[in-house]
Amino acid sequence: MPTPDVSRISNTLTDGVTIYQQVVYTTQDLASGFIERIPYFVAALIVLGIFWLLSIIFKKVVHKTLGARVRHQNLVKVFQRIGGALILFIGFMIAMVVAIPGFTPAKLIGALGIGSVAIGFAFKDIFQNLLSGILLLISEPFRIGDQIVSGDYEGTVEDIKIRATTIRTYDGRQVVIPNSDLYTSALTVNTAYKQRRLQVAVGIGYEDDIEAAKAEIIKALDKIESVSKKATPSVIATGFGGSSIDLMVRWFIEDGTQANKVASIHQVIVGIKNSLDAAGVNIPFPIRTIDLSDPSVSAIVNKMNEQQDVVDVNKTVAE
Repeated sequence: MPTPDVSRISNTLTDGVTIYQQVVYTTQDLASGFIERIPYFVAALIVLGIFWLLSIIFKKVVHKTLGARVRHQNLVKVFQRIGGALILFIGFMIAMVVAIPGFTPAKLIGALGIGSVAIGFAFKDIFQNLLSGILLLISEPFRIGDQIVSGDYEGTVEDIKIRATTIRTYDGRQVVIPNSDLYTSALTVNTAYKQRRLQVAVGIGYEDDIEAAKAEIIKALDKIESVSKKATPSVIATGFGGSSIDLMVRWFIEDGTQANKVASIHQVIVGIKNSLDAAGVNIPFPIRTIDLSDPSVSAIVNKMNEQQDVVDVNKTVAE
């Protein structure tokens, strides 16, 4: 019967104890190191909090100082957001120096330099939206509260951020549009100017007098409050319709918002309808004329008459 190798068992136990001790020592070192760094972490958080408060104070000071003086309010937002972000970045760097031993801003810049190409590809869209947002805030093609049309979306601008612009559609939905889309694509600002022109088509009968109908329409527009009195409305004939003479009525409103536009169109349509009815001007509906002079139509009519005669004869015989 072979005897066990006592020296081998002893070495295994010794090694086991050594590994266990190493694990314990390593854990103790990590725990003690973490405990030692807790005051530094707390100090770093305090530094971040201080700089966060400084960024808020900076934004309020900029708004109070330049808010009433600068004509373009978006420039105030640019100063607020860029300055606030810069203050927070400085606070973050100081907090990192306090919390992490051996950390320096130069190391972070070096790391960013090494990975600048990868970061550029990964965050290309973010940087593009960021630059577009800054350019939009500086050039100010629209402001908060303006009503814009971008692609398939139309609504009121609620906020212009560095990355994206938020609009509220007329049916109460929120749409977030990337700033790069707004900056590089066609954009319609419905409230860019105080006045806005509206138009509606009206058809009158061929037997009616165009000038008389025009005078009645102008008279109706003069009675409507939403129609601007600073610009003269116009009525022009635009073509010969299938059952009417087509007129185009154009007028201006002083408030170009969507709500006022819809209300003004409703008032104008109702006013024109009532005025033309009172003046006896016909507003015809589409008319279709069937020509029965064609021989094929006559043959069909004769055949239908013959079938009706047969039905009548059969009915008489049955009685």
